[in-house]
Amino acid sequence: MIVPIIMAGGSGTRMWPLSRQLFPKQFLRLCGVNSMLQDTVYRLKGLEHQPPLVICNEEHRFSVAEQLRVGGVISSGIILEPIGKNTAPAITLAAFHAMAQGQDPLLLVLAADHVIKDPAAFRQSVALAVPCAQQGKLVTFGIVPNSPETGYGYIKRGEEQGEGSFVVSRFVEKPDKATAESYITSGDYFWNSGMFLFKASRYLAELEAHCPEIYNACHKAVSQAKADLDFIRIDAAAFAASPEDSIDYAVMEKTANAVVVPMDCQWSDVGSWSALWEVSEKDVNGNAIHGDVINLDCWNSYIHSEERLIAAIGVEDLVIVDTKDATLVAKKSDVQLVKKVVEQLKAEGRSQWQHHREVYRPWGKYDSVDNGERFQVKRITVKPGAKLSVQMHHHRAEHWVVVSGTAKVTIDGNDQYLTENESVYIPIAAVHALENPGKVPLELIEVQSGSYLGEDDIVRFEDKYGRA
Repeated sequence: MIVPIIMAGGSGTRMWPLSRQLFPKQFLRLCGVNSMLQDTVYRLKGLEHQPPLVICNEEHRFSVAEQLRVGGVISSGIILEPIGKNTAPAITLAAFHAMAQGQDPLLLVLAADHVIKDPAAFRQSVALAVPCAQQGKLVTFGIVPNSPETGYGYIKRGEEQGEGSFVVSRFVEKPDKATAESYITSGDYFWNSGMFLFKASRYLAELEAHCPEIYNACHKAVSQAKADLDFIRIDAAAFAASPEDSIDYAVMEKTANAVVVPMDCQWSDVGSWSALWEVSEKDVNGNAIHGDVINLDCWNSYIHSEERLIAAIGVEDLVIVDTKDATLVAKKSDVQLVKKVVEQLKAEGRSQWQHHREVYRPWGKYDSVDNGERFQVKRITVKPGAKLSVQMHHHRAEHWVVVSGTAKVTIDGNDQYLTENESVYIPIAAVHALENPGKVPLELIEVQSGSYLGEDDIVRFEDKYGRA
């Protein structure tokens, strides 16, 4: 039986300003009505598989859990990485966890942020790879190239291993244009997709032989793991001792059992805004348009509005992306430089590199609609049955005005219920909590006032989501 391993890490830099550190591209709806994470799970339909196992970092855990819940997806667990260590340690955690359940399944390793426009072809290649993996081979999927891309690594195929599979002759780093063109002409090279299929025990045996430091650190980290709600918390100190390495370097380039199965599924890793433009639906002038946009005499551009109207006139080969708190305008040929924008935002201590104006929490979300020197206004949405932590603030007072729904408010041990158009005041240092006891979302406006309004001015006394 196949256990899909979905790697949902990411730094949120390449697709800024839509993606942020706390909300990277796998959580975005870039190519349809579903997020990229949800599409990764949905395309498994038709394969015989167990519920997927998701790997993400600590700060993305509630986004992953919420997107799976909204998408109606039951997972077999969400493994939390205390720190990112690249793909080899992440996959190793999953392999040890799968083996700890008394099984030795085939692990189908997938990234949560890839676009695959032909999911039937994807499933067909996976089915072809199953016999090889069952025989102890480590299968990687090579994308049939349609252009001499210089942004991808390549895999050269050797002799045919079986129906639809080939021995891996070698892995090749990202080539220059002339070399990439020669690869396409030869017909022996594939793009390296970063997708794999192998038995858990076989992968671990190869890893132990070629990189025992990762093997030992991850084995210890998983052996001391603890369950926390939907999450699997590994031992952070043990995992910190693991080297940082990719599965290609740690295992695939060293093993004698690597096999490549071609996959022709209209794949893209959507590594930039220009790559997203290439896979998006376009109008007759080559424009990919999303949201409230008026374009006059525009050509070959990507224009995306989250909320406000964008009027574009006479532009060509541009990327224009507008969010609630940031706007990007760039030549398509220069979009790789967006990373430098993120670096500058981070260096200047600005919030736009890290999170959106609208921030998701396990209990719901808030939108910072206005702020000044000593005040901040938020629109807060609390899901039915959800409760914020019991907390207090040293430097700010808060006013809550209920817009819709019912709020249960606790202040210094006293409960009260508020409904539409009612309000309450929470003084500085008052221990308080907010809960939605109803069946519909609770919407309220929060006005904060005080000398310091940072999110770290929270002392939590009790939290059902395990936050400190």
